[in-house]
Amino acid sequence: MSKQQNIPILSKNEGEQEVSLYEVKEKIYPRAVTGVFNGWRIALVVFTQLIFYGLPWVRWDDRQAVLFDLAARKFYLFDLVLWPQDFVWFAALLIISALALFLFTAVAGRLWCGYACPQTVYTELFMWIERWFEGDHIKQKKLSEAPWNAQKIMRRSGKHVAWVVLSLWTGFTFVGYFTPITELGAAFMAWELGPWETFWIFFYGFTTWGFAGFMREQVCKYMCPYARFQSVMFDPDTLIITYDYRRGESRGPRKKGSDYKAQGLGDCVDCGICVQVCPTGIDIRNGLQYMCIGCAACIDACDQVMAKMNYPKGLIRYSTQNAIDGKYPDREIVKHVLRPRTLVYAFILLAIMVAFVYTLAARVPLRADVIRDRLTLSREVEHGQIENLYRLQIINMDGRPHRYTIRAQGIDGLRVVAGDQVEVPALGTTDVNVVLRADASHLKRPSTPVFFTIQSTDDASITREAKSSFLK
Repeated sequence: MSKQQNIPILSKNEGEQEVSLYEVKEKIYPRAVTGVFNGWRIALVVFTQLIFYGLPWVRWDDRQAVLFDLAARKFYLFDLVLWPQDFVWFAALLIISALALFLFTAVAGRLWCGYACPQTVYTELFMWIERWFEGDHIKQKKLSEAPWNAQKIMRRSGKHVAWVVLSLWTGFTFVGYFTPITELGAAFMAWELGPWETFWIFFYGFTTWGFAGFMREQVCKYMCPYARFQSVMFDPDTLIITYDYRRGESRGPRKKGSDYKAQGLGDCVDCGICVQVCPTGIDIRNGLQYMCIGCAACIDACDQVMAKMNYPKGLIRYSTQNAIDGKYPDREIVKHVLRPRTLVYAFILLAIMVAFVYTLAARVPLRADVIRDRLTLSREVEHGQIENLYRLQIINMDGRPHRYTIRAQGIDGLRVVAGDQVEVPALGTTDVNVVLRADASHLKRPSTPVFFTIQSTDDASITREAKSSFLK
């Protein structure tokens, strides 16, 4: 939690004044909570980290299943191999991710932040370690305020060692997506890591340790741009975590079973547990705030209190602002969530995803570029024929080798007299010199367009055309 720092300013007429200039960070000790949403959060932490930490170790056709080999300019995704020429699919994937974020935010707020954002996930992991070494939130605060002694040194040291190990393993795994992780592990064991691998392991590990161990909610509140522009994607029909002020006010303590309504009280017992469990330290009862990351910990905590008091659950719940204000009942929320805005987002997202999958499935794993021989533009050979020399660069983007035939058309009687076949290894590039001949009588202009057709002999669907010109 943050509090304002007041700086005394002297004034000639009014004497001394206190003017708030900045905030001083005060560490938040979130209270542990159990419940439905906490269970979802734990499940997603485990699921995302199993994928992140496990995927580099998966093997596929005697290689790493997912590898972004920047040096070789190849990006392996299981059976799919993408090249720099396939950048359009990376751009489409970014567009899909952005539209999905817009859609989810318009429907149910900051779902990404609360359950799957790396900052949330690693902060959760670090807090699990912290509780294991230092105890619950009360014990953590007491330990922090206690003088240094053997027990405090041992607990703090153990916590930081565990944090550093997890952070370095995270950095190692991250680099393992760009350098084959088995080679990376062997180099690490032999103390032969390259400078770039070493830098990125420690850099990524350091940022994980700093962001998840120390900065935590400060990243969400002050560094994350999403916290600032999320409001433009919300409207009164967006599902948000909200406090039902009409039911909860006025707040106040009471005895269980008492007639609190006769005392003019609402359902909120003013226990403050919703604030204690919040990882950013806000009070959701003050309304939606940009610091709320949508983790729903306050819902689980409030529901437990309501159950103990024998009150209906849902004082804090997922709802819309219009429903909370009484403009329509809760049973109509789904109808208002499926509004034109979200339907348009969903339609555009679905259309782009279908186009993405279709074009990726129909992608031809072959590329051919034609380069004319600059030393010999054209020459006359026997029987009045004209000969042109070309260099074809053929890139086999498939995971298996192929033999290709090369044909040319565009001029009557045009023949390939050399370089009509070439074999290219899997994921390889081969240059081949191709010689074309045509009768001079068929050349009506100084330069005539010609088209090369490169086709695999074992798979007729793998074919490409390349355009060039034939000089007289």
